[in-house]
Amino acid sequence: MIARFAALLAASLFLIACSPQQSADRTSSLATETPRGLHPESGLKVIPLTVTSGTAVHSFQVEVAASAEEQRKGLMFRARLGPNEGMIFPRNPPDLASFWMKNTPLPLDIIFVGEDRKILNIAANTVPYSLDSVPAAGLTALVLEIPGGRAAELGIEPGDSVEW
Repeated sequence: MIARFAALLAASLFLIACSPQQSADRTSSLATETPRGLHPESGLKVIPLTVTSGTAVHSFQVEVAASAEEQRKGLMFRARLGPNEGMIFPRNPPDLASFWMKNTPLPLDIIFVGEDRKILNIAANTVPYSLDSVPAAGLTALVLEIPGGRAAELGIEPGDSVEW
């Protein structure tokens, strides 16, 4: 009986020793486990987007909120958003979009883009958690949300072109 227990114990120790070890300093487990091209927090697809303002081209990496559920959630509950990050909300068909800041702790610039891919209007530095409606100035093909104040910082304004 003791010999059998010793053999079982030795086999168990061998298996444990041969198992892949978890690194003690895994600081970014989400980033390493999330498939490439997906945002580590939301799991949404990330694509490049540019805003052309005069001769300046501003590049962003944006999450795509494509489904109705993804659009309802948006950036709710998000504690951070990098300076060149954002989220887009494609509107198909284009409509008269209106957004709010329910459960959104970050101030955002909400940029409404028309069917011609030009910025219609910008709701700058929206108030976190506000339930006030933030409307588009016309038919909207896309809504872009970036960190609050970033549009003014970069000189982005109505009439600028957006490509995604």
